[in-house]
Amino acid sequence: MLLRKIIKRETDIIRHSWIISKCVLASWLPGYRLKEWLLSDIVSGISTGIVSILQGLAFALLVTVPPGYGLYAAFFPTVIYLFFGTSKHISAGPFPILSTMVGAATIRLAQSFPENTGSSNNSTSNFPSLDDYKVMVAASITMLSGVIQLALGILRIGFVVIYLSESLISGFTTAAALHVLVSQLKFIFQLTVPSHGDPFSFFKVLYSVFSQIEKTNIADLVTALIVLLVVSIFKEINQRFKDKLPVPIPIEFIMTVIATGVSYGFDFQKRFNVSVVGTMNVGFESPKAPNVTVFQETIGDCFAIAMVGFAVAFSVACVYSLKHDYPLDGNQELIALGLSNIVSGAFRGFAGSTALSRSAVQESTGGKTQIAGLISAIVVLIVILAIGFLLEPLQRSVLAALALGNLKGMLMQFTEICRLWRKDKYDCLIWVMTCIFTIVLGLALGLAASVAFQLLTIVFRTQFPKCSTLANIGRSNIYKNKKDYYDMYELKGVKIFRCPSPIYFANIGFFRQKLIDAVGFSPLRILRKRNKALRKIRKLQKQGLLQVTPILQEFIRIKVDVYIVGVDDDFVEKLNRYAFFDGEVKTSILFLTIHDAVLHISMKKDYSTSEFKPSQEKDGKIDFTINTNGGLRNREYQVRFFNRFIFT
Repeated sequence: MLLRKIIKRETDIIRHSWIISKCVLASWLPGYRLKEWLLSDIVSGISTGIVSILQGLAFALLVTVPPGYGLYAAFFPTVIYLFFGTSKHISAGPFPILSTMVGAATIRLAQSFPENTGSSNNSTSNFPSLDDYKVMVAASITMLSGVIQLALGILRIGFVVIYLSESLISGFTTAAALHVLVSQLKFIFQLTVPSHGDPFSFFKVLYSVFSQIEKTNIADLVTALIVLLVVSIFKEINQRFKDKLPVPIPIEFIMTVIATGVSYGFDFQKRFNVSVVGTMNVGFESPKAPNVTVFQETIGDCFAIAMVGFAVAFSVACVYSLKHDYPLDGNQELIALGLSNIVSGAFRGFAGSTALSRSAVQESTGGKTQIAGLISAIVVLIVILAIGFLLEPLQRSVLAALALGNLKGMLMQFTEICRLWRKDKYDCLIWVMTCIFTIVLGLALGLAASVAFQLLTIVFRTQFPKCSTLANIGRSNIYKNKKDYYDMYELKGVKIFRCPSPIYFANIGFFRQKLIDAVGFSPLRILRKRNKALRKIRKLQKQGLLQVTPILQEFIRIKVDVYIVGVDDDFVEKLNRYAFFDGEVKTSILFLTIHDAVLHISMKKDYSTSEFKPSQEKDGKIDFTINTNGGLRNREYQVRFFNRFIFT
């Protein structure tokens, strides 16, 4: 009994010490400069809090849950990130792309609800309405996404996000922004659009919208267009004059106040039958356990949400960490985001990361630390507990317009295509195919297909490397591609061939053909004509020897010297283990640099054309000492030779 108590006490101590070690707040709060930073953090927090409220309400529409639940998603992540996050400037909370991903999975599962199918089952019978079921599904998805992020952070394997390249993330967020745009059309036109959660949903929603466009509510459409136009204009003003404006103009807040007042004063809901936010719950709901059935059906969606959420948040955090010169910890960021989503999901929020526009407000208004995030959470808390009812007359079309107003930066990423085409054709192809996959297949399947395609391009890059023939520039020790320079010098009888990719089974045929093209003849054909040794070479190939070795032997047997340069020591050891070297292929073919090999060839060539004693010819071995920046080389010399070839 005593031993059990001691073990329990020690376990509690270890658990508490681990939690304390992961609580980043304890490391920087004692050094907080109260007089210098507090006022800036308060101003920044209030501005960010107002934006968080509006974005929470707007992005809840993307999740297809009642707008009030967006306030929970705006509150809890900010509070949790204060304790565990390492970035001083990002604003944790709803992000439109993640909201759309959660919404897509929610819609797919909601199709089994009795209201949609006409039948009931055990997983849906406990929910009085479709909205309640959607809230549960979104919360469960959020919690599982948080668990995945937390596990990756604890296991310190956050490096998996490197498989989401910059071009892939750009193409994915651009396509996701188009999904957001299409999903908000039903609120702007106020149309009844059936849910589509399978591939090709993008086109199905468009068809549903335009097939009933004559049913558009003109009041909602006009209001949304006015709000979208004004918000876009003032966002452009904020961007162009950000150095002159003390704080960005809070245009979303201003338009929300005006739209709410006009809707309430003229009773738009009754006069024009517009769709409004409706009843706002006061306070918080009690935390609830997730639904395990939802876990089983959305594990793939949750993993994609976890990865995209971390990739976006960490990339934004890196921008501000470089700007303000402070360190970040990727694994700690995973832990912070994971805990944020777990707590948010428990209280019926939905998955979050960081919105670029909201983080920009927090940083540009003078935010110094995450105390600004705490102040913004307090602003959201006031709305949840006290004044949320004031937003009940607000039109949903206004929230849709505010959501679309935050997509400009993502939609402008289409201009990346030209830059990527000039920079790297493969990166451009990844961007285009990612965008197409995401639009056609949906967010989760599109992301999986995009990652697979990106990995496939890596195989293509190594399978079809850009080989080249090098030459000397201006008779210096620099060797570059012959096609790129004018003043090039080639030593007579010497070819320098460069292959920038590792040689393996998938590209050995391509490498062989490029090598023959560079040299200008096939050594196998010459060898066959000389000594009819084709049968012997085929026998070597059937024995399973290293595939590069026969190529070198073919050149050596027709008296063409081959040299390999730029090989590190570890690779030489591996070649020895694979029995790469034999009586024909010797270690003397290895050189550190191209110029080292060229000097060796030049000295051999000069010596072969000079007079020497018969005894030297009989011995056939001369030691050459080449001084290349202090390095010494002793090379075996054979008197007869016809050509040289250097491989790098």
